[in-house]
Amino acid sequence: MSIEKVVPDTNPQTIHTATVQERINEIRAMRQKIPNFTVPESKRAKRQIVPVASLPPAFIERAAVAISNSASLVRAGATDPERIRDLMSYADAYDALAAELEAMASFVRHSTATARNEAGREALITYAAAQRLAKLPATADLAPYVADMRSALGKRVRKTKATPTPSPTSPAPAPPPVVTTQPPKP
Repeated sequence: MSIEKVVPDTNPQTIHTATVQERINEIRAMRQKIPNFTVPESKRAKRQIVPVASLPPAFIERAAVAISNSASLVRAGATDPERIRDLMSYADAYDALAAELEAMASFVRHSTATARNEAGREALITYAAAQRLAKLPATADLAPYVADMRSALGKRVRKTKATPTPSPTSPAPAPPPVVTTQPPKP
């Protein structure tokens, strides 16, 4: 048996969903503001560029110096030394933005987990109180709510502390072999 839902005039889920969509649109608008912004073409794309992208900056600078100082290293269509230095400067600067965005994502995930924790804690307190009250004649009308909450909660298995498995005991040493001496046969 299910209890009818009482829905308030203003659905908080709709309000939060609209607010979140606004924040998502703001974040996506940042894409146009970030120079050299690229989206990986596949899941393998990052793995493919990491080996070269993680070359030491000193090596890259020395290559730029060598290109600047030796005409024989200048290739048609190759990136010029100033562009190489600009790309390294870009990478250094925007790594800080990436770290900030990752931290923000972590904080948002923590905030949502905290909200779920608070809501869940209140629901568990309500459930426990309703269970106790439903047993009293004056508040027996709470029984259907308790049944609905129990059904929605489902079977939850508590994690118990793992009991260490006893180490196998070594078997008792075998008794020494019994040697019987028989008289020699004639």
